[in-house]
Formats: sequence, C-alpha cells, structure tokens
Amino acid sequence: MYPDVEIHTKDVVDWVNSKYLERTGKIFRDPDRGIRSLYQKGFLQKIAKGVYKYDPKYAQNKRQADFTITQKNEILKRDGYKCVICGAGRENGAELHVDHIKPKDMGGLATIENGQTLCSQHNFLKKNLKQTETGKKMFIRLYELSKKEGNLELQKFCIEILQTFEDFNINGHIEWEK
Repeated sequence: MYPDVEIHTKDVVDWVNSKYLERTGKIFRDPDRGIRSLYQKGFLQKIAKGVYKYDPKYAQNKRQADFTITQKNEILKRDGYKCVICGAGRENGAELHVDHIKPKDMGGLATIENGQTLCSQHNFLKKNLKQTETGKKMFIRLYELSKKEGNLELQKFCIEILQTFEDFNINGHIEWEK
C-alpha cells in the first residue's frame, strides 16, 4: 500500500514542527525526542545515524512485547538463575533482570531465544546496545583497566579480541586506542 520510505531526521523535524504549529499554534520544542520515541516503539527502523525508514508492514506486524512471566521464568531457569556475563546470582546479592538480546526497538522479539539473564549491573551497562556493541565496549574497558594495572597478559588477550572485531568489521563505529 505504501512504498518503503527513508526518512531523514531534518525532514521529519521540519514536517513535525509545521504540523504541530498548524494544529496547535505552538512551536514543538523537542521533535528529536518524538522521532526517537517512534523508533523506540518500533514504528521506524534506523538505517544510519539520523536516517530512519518507515515500513508500514514492519510497524503493523511488530511483535515487540515484553516477556511474559512464563517466558521470564523459563529464561531464568535456562540460565541457571545467574547473569550470563559474570555468573552472579541472587545468592551473591545480585538483582537479576531478563533482557532482550536484540533490543525491542531494533526488532528484537519477546521470545525465549532472544532472552537472557543479566545482573542489574550488566543490564545497565548493556543499555540499548546490540550484544556485539556491549561486548566490544566491555573489552575496551577491560583493556584500559589492564593497561592501568600493567597486566600484559590481559592486554594481549583484549587486543586479540578487539582486533577480531576489526577484522570482521563489527561495530567499527566504536573506536578504541591501542
């Protein structure tokens, strides 16, 4: 019915501002937030920084619900009631969260396969990043810490991992200093 349309943020901002002014007689103060909200709710797909795509089929057919209680319990049980990154569990005083591996606003579905158990610390570190982005940022932090501590073995390990990200052109937008 509608063709796929790439939407540039500036064009959307101009359109939103004009429509809001037309309808309310007031100036819309934060159109970027509105665009991000549409993206986060799954109505727009991010193509590149500042470029969004509207696909009506995607917007109408999205199944981006939260996990049900049953799904959460299955994911927690599957992961042994421990954070999949650090292994902390409730017996260690960790608050556990069930998280989407691929975030909802990037098309991640509420399925058992797309769920993982994270402690609150790692869930907050992950934010809304893809799994590979989270991993790369964690290895960068670990590398910087190993440099401070003078741990050459850990530095070498982190360099090899981070070099693998570069070799496969994964998350090239996240840079690190060697």
